[in-house]
Amino acid sequence: MAETLADLGEWELIHRLAAFAPPGQFADDAALLPADGEGNLVVNTDVLVDGLHFSDATTPPADVGWRAAAANLSDLAAMGCTQGIGITVGLVAPAGTAWSWVEGVYQGLSEALRAHGGVLLGGDCSGGGQRVLAITALGRLAADGGPIRRGNGRPGDRLVCTGPHGLSRLGLALLQGEIGSPGDTDGPGEMSGDLVNRAIAAHRRPVPRFDAVRALISSRPPQAAWRVGGCDSSDGLAAAAAAIAAASGCAARLDRHGLPLDRAMVALPEAERWCLSGGEDFELVLALEPAWAAALVIALPGVNMIGRLETSDRSGHLGWSDGSPWPGAASGIDGFRHFG
Repeated sequence: MAETLADLGEWELIHRLAAFAPPGQFADDAALLPADGEGNLVVNTDVLVDGLHFSDATTPPADVGWRAAAANLSDLAAMGCTQGIGITVGLVAPAGTAWSWVEGVYQGLSEALRAHGGVLLGGDCSGGGQRVLAITALGRLAADGGPIRRGNGRPGDRLVCTGPHGLSRLGLALLQGEIGSPGDTDGPGEMSGDLVNRAIAAHRRPVPRFDAVRALISSRPPQAAWRVGGCDSSDGLAAAAAAIAAASGCAARLDRHGLPLDRAMVALPEAERWCLSGGEDFELVLALEPAWAAALVIALPGVNMIGRLETSDRSGHLGWSDGSPWPGAASGIDGFRHFG
């Protein structure tokens, strides 16, 4: 029987598609193009599909646009950019789609660009059976920085992340009615209205962490060579750590007591799983030599030390730093799966 995309999964699909591109071009969150006198150009493309990445039930049109822009800008930040240049937008939609929906999406796109840098450069549109947004984002590496690459980690590096994880997944659960809001008779009584609002905002209006890249640059220890491993956590914290470890030829050990959970989420039964694999938090996960990692924690509030890379013949293997058993395959801590 012929292999399907569900059989392959996203990572194997990307690995096979990479054979059609120059070596290393598919290894990171975005493509790094040679310098042209003004700094290296970074290009990323992301596709958002109705029913998979957004829906009318959970995401108003303006938030669809914001999330589409922010997801792509986040990939630029994950490569070392401190702002975007601009985006192009490919829109596919059924003929019966309301103009008000399209207008709202582009308003959200524009709001995200005004907030985080870049302009709408152009694009294309076509009729189709399903609403799809294909975004290409362009940025440049900062002159005083350098590229962030998944494979730049080394044994002994500390793993850090730039903010809490699991909030976006909690927001999605609230919007889909998986769990109740405070005041519901069957809802988790310990969940405050403030947490509900922050979780929904985290899901609908994520923030690309260009500020974290600026802090990374400013906290770089004197005389330290630029070597930063990393990616964003759009597919989940555990998936990001595993991707960095695998590309760097290492294993990753995470500190269970250092997981970047919002304090208000700790009591929720799903807190740890959503922190590790909820996805769409759009924070940066970085592998840094210890002195740089410590300096970044001081320079940017909210940065957490979450573990380390270590030598291993099992590249990409994840474990707990205290040696306790890592969750099994049935736990769901695998990150987002694009093909089922």
